[in-house]
Amino acid sequence: MTAAPHVAVVADDLTGAGDTAVQFVRSGWRTELQLTAAESAAEVVAVTTDSRALPEDEAAAEAAEAVRRLRGAGVERLYKKVDSTLRGPIRAEIDAVLAVWSTNAVAVVCPAFPANGRTIRDGVLLVDGVEVHRTAVGRDPVTPVTESRVPELLGARHVRLDGSDPAADAARLRANGPVVVVDAETDTDLDRVAAAVTALGPDAVPVGSAGLASRLARTWAGETAPAPALVVVTSLHQNAREQVAVLDADEHTAIEQPAPEDLADAGAWGSWREGVLARFGQDRPRTALVAPEDRDGALDPAAVARRLGTLAADLAARHEVSGFVVTGGDGARALTTALNARAITLTGEVAPGIPIGTLSGGPLHGRAIVTKAGGFGTPNALLDAAQAVRHTKGSNT
Repeated sequence: MTAAPHVAVVADDLTGAGDTAVQFVRSGWRTELQLTAAESAAEVVAVTTDSRALPEDEAAAEAAEAVRRLRGAGVERLYKKVDSTLRGPIRAEIDAVLAVWSTNAVAVVCPAFPANGRTIRDGVLLVDGVEVHRTAVGRDPVTPVTESRVPELLGARHVRLDGSDPAADAARLRANGPVVVVDAETDTDLDRVAAAVTALGPDAVPVGSAGLASRLARTWAGETAPAPALVVVTSLHQNAREQVAVLDADEHTAIEQPAPEDLADAGAWGSWREGVLARFGQDRPRTALVAPEDRDGALDPAAVARRLGTLAADLAARHEVSGFVVTGGDGARALTTALNARAITLTGEVAPGIPIGTLSGGPLHGRAIVTKAGGFGTPNALLDAAQAVRHTKGSNT
């Protein structure tokens, strides 16, 4: 299943789109920086309008068209990336974006990026402590910034956030919209801004650099419950079976285990498979497809792995899943083949000898996957791995 992107990043140049998109990658989002418009399986899609040096009307039209397309694709959150020194026709683009996004949209402007020396103090944009118009940016030959007071530069209101109550801060932002400038001199200040933006809800259109994006990437990640994980167990190792028993004892796990006769006959398999597809639901955090015990060797292990791997791929094609946990090399091969993946990009370990990564290629490119040898891991290994693929997003700091 290809779900709509959750977040869109609309930048005015390519490098800005990239440095902002990577903030979402760092917080575990499946993220794509698009060079041309296309459907995507990513959770975050970043695009550039290449509009920083355009006249105001052309820049506004480009920004509006990008947001209109992404809104039509089902995007729920928008981040308007601008230059951290506010070069370009920013107010024109903000107005165009708000008109497309929502009748109640509020732009929250905070280009601060403390890690790179950009701060907002009392509404004034400073670069390494110097008012931006007094730096080289003020003499930029294409897009000079001649005013350091951001509310005056953009024709916007300035609001000081309290930080103790995000809901109250959000109400203050809405009351002063549609375009509001807020201060931030530290990453902690940016966390307060991100909390207020999140409390404001989908009508909020944060306008900033990679600095604010880095904080929102984590804040927004906590808004939605992760999709279920699919566990595929083809290993008959006793250790793997003990790990399945731990899964089975957990009330939040659905165990789907065919009988040997279901796997031995094509008609029986088709009937059992359809039952699994019909029963699968988003209310269970984990569903495990488990090969039956077959100690007499009547079943072909490769055929069992192929059927369970293909079934997992079919479930993922019909339903949103956060990722996969596979124990048994034959099952891992069968699943990745069914998903048309060309590689697994390894990102770490959930436990010694149990790697986690993301699929490369295929319709589920970027989806999390854990592969595990049957004999590896503690009794909780499968449970822990399933939790890891469900909670990858926002887990990085």
